[in-house]
Parts: sequence; C-alpha cells; structure tokens
Amino acid sequence: MPPPPSLTLPHKGGGNGAGLEFPTVVVAKDHNAILIHALDELAVRSGLSIGLPLANARAICPELTVFDADEVADRKTLDDIADWCDRFTPLVALDPPYGLYLDITGCAHLFGGERALLQIVTNALTRRGFAVSAAIAPTAICARTLTRQGSGKIVADGEEAAAVAPLPISRLGAGDAITGGLRRAGLKTIGDVASRARHEITARFGARFTALLEQALGQGDAPISPRKPLPDYIVEKRFPEPVATDTVIAMNLSALARMLVTAMDRQGKGARRLEASFFRTDGAVRTIAVDAGRPVTKADMIDRLFRERLEALNDPLDPGFGFDLIRLSASRTEIVVQQQRDLDANIHDNDELSALIDRIAARIGGKRVVVHLPEDTHIPERAVIAVSAQHNLAVAAQAAWPERIESEPPLRPLRLFERPEPINVPFATVPDGPPHQFTWRRVTHAVARVEGPERIAMEWWKQNGDGPTRDYFRIEDEAGLRFWIFRDGLYEGEPADEEGEPQPPRWFVHGLFA
Repeated sequence: MPPPPSLTLPHKGGGNGAGLEFPTVVVAKDHNAILIHALDELAVRSGLSIGLPLANARAICPELTVFDADEVADRKTLDDIADWCDRFTPLVALDPPYGLYLDITGCAHLFGGERALLQIVTNALTRRGFAVSAAIAPTAICARTLTRQGSGKIVADGEEAAAVAPLPISRLGAGDAITGGLRRAGLKTIGDVASRARHEITARFGARFTALLEQALGQGDAPISPRKPLPDYIVEKRFPEPVATDTVIAMNLSALARMLVTAMDRQGKGARRLEASFFRTDGAVRTIAVDAGRPVTKADMIDRLFRERLEALNDPLDPGFGFDLIRLSASRTEIVVQQQRDLDANIHDNDELSALIDRIAARIGGKRVVVHLPEDTHIPERAVIAVSAQHNLAVAAQAAWPERIESEPPLRPLRLFERPEPINVPFATVPDGPPHQFTWRRVTHAVARVEGPERIAMEWWKQNGDGPTRDYFRIEDEAGLRFWIFRDGLYEGEPADEEGEPQPPRWFVHGLFA
C-alpha cells in the first residue's frame, strides 16, 4: 500500500530568494525575548540555529538580515499549499507550523509512481520559491522524521526501522526536554533508543514518546486527520494541456456530472451537496458549491445548478493560464426513495417547486430563499420562524397552522413589524383603556373602533423571559386603517418620574391589518 509523504515547508528565505548575500532569519518574540523562528541555509552555515536569541545571532553574524514573523500569513500560505496539494489526493492534513501530510494510497500510479509523484511535488514548490523537504514512508511519523534529515527518501514497507535508526534523536521532534534527557543517558540516535526496552522508555519519558518512537519505527501508526472531509463520490478530469475557454470548461463539467450520476445511481443515491473544484496551472484553486433540496439524480440538473451559480458569481471564475484539473464531488448524498409518479400530480408539482428553489438558491444563496414555520409560543414576534426553503420544504408543507373562522376577521395582522414602533398617546387617555387618538410616523390618527384588550404575558419560565405584560388592541381609525397596538406593562396607578410627576404608559404599534 503506497505510504503518505510528509512535506516540510520552511519559511521562504529572504536571503537567497531576493538575491542577497547575507544570512536571513525570521524572528519572533517569546517570553519577552526575541528568538530566531526560521532561517535560511546561509544562516545555518554561519552557525545560527532556531531558538537562538537575536542578540547572540548578531554577535555571531553582524551582517544579518532580519524579518519579523507573521504567523497569520504563514498559516494562510500553508493552507494555500494544502489546497494546491488537493490535486494529488483529497486526503491532505496539516502538520503545523510548516508541514503537510498527504495520504497517497492508491494515487501514486496516476502520476507515474511514487518517485515521479515526489519529484512533481518538490519541483513545483521549489519553482515557487519554497525550500522543500519531502519523503515517502508507510507511516506519517516515519516520513516526517526523514524530512528533518534530508529530502527524497522513499522507504518501503518493513524498512522503517533501518531508515530512521542512524538519525539523531532530535529528528523525532519530541521536544527539548526529552531530547536532552536521552542525550544525557547516552542515547544519541533513534536506533540507540529503539534498542532499549519499551517499559524503560515509558517509565522515564512517558507513553506518548513511546508511541511516537514506535510510529517512526513502523511498529505502530496513527491515522492523519484530513483538513477536509472525504466526499462520498469524486470524479475528475486531468488535462495534458490547460483549458481556459468557457465552452470547454462547461463541456467537461457536464461530462463529469454524467460520470458522477452514473456512480451514484449504482448505489441508489442522489447528491444533496455538490462541489466543483478548478485547479489552475499557477497553483490557485477555486471551489464552487451548490446545494439541493432533494437528492439530485440527473446530470442536466447538476449542469443547470452550476451554470446558475457561475453566472451569478460576483468574482467571476478566472482561468488565468488555464485549468489543468477539474474535479466534481458529491460531499453529501442520500438514498433516493422511489415514488409513484404517474398518477400523483402533487409529486410532479413538488419536484418542479424544489427544482425552482434550488436554481434560485444557486443564484442568490440558500439563506435568502426561506419558508415560514409555526412555533409553539404565544409571543407574536416569535410565533413564526424563517428557515431555509431547500431543506425544509416538506416540513413547511405539513406544518399545522392555527385555524380561524373564515367569517370572522383575523386576530393577528397580516403585516407584523420586526420591532414594535413607538406611538405618542395623549396623557388624557384612560389608563386601562385604549387611546382615543395617537400619533405614528408624524401622522395623527383618530380612533373610530376598538377591539380588546388581549393580554399577553411574557414567558417567565424561560431565560430572559421576565418582560412586561402587554395589552393588545385592534383599532380602526376614521380613515379605515386598522392597527394592532399594545400598552407595554400593566397599569398600576399613575407611574411617576424622579420628581414625582405622573407619566403616561408607553404605547407601540406592532402590525397593520389588510
């Protein structure tokens, strides 16, 4: 089984890469001390090392070029390289701060074998200015250990112990404390440590170090954690010559859609989430995703969803010098339930509605296409919740809404404000009754008819549910406009301010009737 390689990606050296003749280091502050965080080959040959204080480094090498570390930029660069490595395998894991794991099981033959794949990866990153150390081994820890000594090693299954035995114990990366303790015990190489009994090593340095040692020796393994979950189905197309025209890209995406549908159909599944990844020749990767309310089982529907999505992009798909790989994956699938469709017209209507929602969502976003569901509460502003239509269409169709008598006027307004708006009510209004007139949005309305009050108390049993009780009134003014207003809080005599002056209760308009 082909093993996963480990890529160690140090900082991009400012010395050699910029054509400078002086050693270059990157420094970072650690416990009020400025220490070397990364360095180039010239700095290593000058006697500098990672962790050395900057003051000592300047004393050793006065003509030193210094850059401040930028961990955020380093992490973004590592993520960009990981995205680029997705073209070789979907199982890419981060090994911070500079490393990557690639599980190439079953992938190496696509690139001419392990040696050829190793050369493709290292050469491509080297051309972009990175110092790369890569190795292939049956276990991830073994590969990482080999990269700390050199680049280009390929270890066959069963030869891990022989490959790492002569390496210094520091190459395991177990930490300065453990490395120093092993050296004081006279154990300078990995082979020296491997020759000792495991219970002795565990008693002195802990089970975690023992597990690390065994993984480097090939006597144990721990799975890597890919940065992205593995899709359920993947199909891709590699091009010997990059493609850049919209027609060719659309044609290949349609062909991949047919291949994906065929693969899913064998197991009776449909796609609920689809992702198309476009890999440019310069290393940039663009991924576009679309969702579906129901499992998609037709290639033309996949093609249409991506066409809607591509046409609506604010940042158009830029092929640059062309794409050398296009990948289509179904990251979430479901089993397709066969239904009787010949005699049931509702099923056809639902399918058309679901397809329409998917197309609109692909163009403007799934969160902007919503349906409303009833909530089990008597608080007006919480009685309805807006949810995504793609994933809740069936639930919305079966939702039970409160019934009302057709011959009677509605108890709730057709239009409910997101937030109640304050209104001015004359102080002469009877405290426990409705107002005779009120001013809202600079317009005074004289009340002609009133229904109410309807008393609604807040949900005191819930957290932050200790709001005041509201008395709602359905009122109509002389012009025939109907409002839903409420008084905030129960009236308990004449409330007064700090100076003892009486204050009127607060009134709000919460909605408008048709």
